[in-house]
Amino acid sequence: MNSHIELQIIESLRKGIPPRRGIEKYTVGNKKLIDGIRKYHLSQIQNIGIIRFVSGSWGSGKTHLFRLITDMGFEENCLISNVELKVDEAPLNKFELVFASIIRNIYTAAYYYENQFNDINPFGLLLKEALKKLAGLTSDYEDSITEEQFSKAVENLMDCKGIDIDFKKIIHHYWKTYLEDKIYSNEEAMEKRREEILQWFVGEGSISHYRRRYEVNKIISRQNSKIMLKSLVEFIKLIGYKGLIILFDEAEQSYSVMRKSHLQEAHNNLLTLINNIENLPGIFLIYATTPDFYTDPKHGIGIYGALASRIGKPDKKPPNALDPVWNLDASTPKLQDFQEAARKIRNIYIKAYLDAENKILNEEATDRLIENLYSEHSKIAPVRFWRIMVTALIRKFDSQLEGEDYPDDKLYYDIMDEIREDF
Repeated sequence: MNSHIELQIIESLRKGIPPRRGIEKYTVGNKKLIDGIRKYHLSQIQNIGIIRFVSGSWGSGKTHLFRLITDMGFEENCLISNVELKVDEAPLNKFELVFASIIRNIYTAAYYYENQFNDINPFGLLLKEALKKLAGLTSDYEDSITEEQFSKAVENLMDCKGIDIDFKKIIHHYWKTYLEDKIYSNEEAMEKRREEILQWFVGEGSISHYRRRYEVNKIISRQNSKIMLKSLVEFIKLIGYKGLIILFDEAEQSYSVMRKSHLQEAHNNLLTLINNIENLPGIFLIYATTPDFYTDPKHGIGIYGALASRIGKPDKKPPNALDPVWNLDASTPKLQDFQEAARKIRNIYIKAYLDAENKILNEEATDRLIENLYSEHSKIAPVRFWRIMVTALIRKFDSQLEGEDYPDDKLYYDIMDEIREDF
């Protein structure tokens, strides 16, 4: 029987994107960084808030690293929120929108691996999971809740001093819908009620409406969004998780299109996060940027001395977990690293397609193919060799599995022509 995970990995690589699961099965390089993240950061997430920066050019492996950290985070019983800091969606100068994006993109392992493409709100599922845990329900399939169990859950929630009172109240009202659905049979109306309540967490709706209907005195705003982030993390820890890993991916050129006043607000918000992160135990925040973030004379952090001095600059050496900035561009894989990764991908391919082993290149031939591709690739090419290698490898294996054989002398140049069309 072929492996479901291996099939997913190969299908993702065929599309030229890192898979959502199993990336550790073929990763090479940066072992010291990965081991250090687990040892020094994930093991301490409950005790202190941590922030690290990632610097890397396009194609340097930021997405790959984020997927590795996601897998490790789930293994360490953390939740993950992956946020792209876009100017028109989640600009850092408007932290209330950033907080809303954190809420919308917060995942448990089960949701991330199994339900990513359905319409279920992941935060709504988390609130339901919290109700069951704090009520003492032991079975994942047990949905029925008694008044006594409900009261137990609410009491546990209200006793947590680190959570804002309105944050607690709105959760209480969300939970009540799971009692009321026994009284009112209109499930569609109940789902609309839940959606309305969830809008509070992303700052939508009017304060007068929520005050009247849900007895809260505020909604998520610029003034309280950082406080609400602390409440969110305290809530996550209350229901049994070690903490929240927030993966910030700054969209390329996002700062360059900001007005000067907005850029200053974004820098101020980032400096506030850095200065207060240690007081937010349960948060591991990783902020990924391009090198322009440090060097751009008009928009980089160099124009704000206080921020630049707090972050520092990327060192020209392979990254270690304790470095403030992880410079992915300083990691230069060797031919042997690419060959090792190719052999791992070959093994994954064989597990995905059980009749492949005697049809595709053996390990020695795979090594030679990678060596030939590597010799063709210019060191100043705009595309990293990783992408060329993976695309070529899967295409070669696919053609051989179908009883054909993609010519080696065409492989590199055909792929480069296709990739150039993406630029």
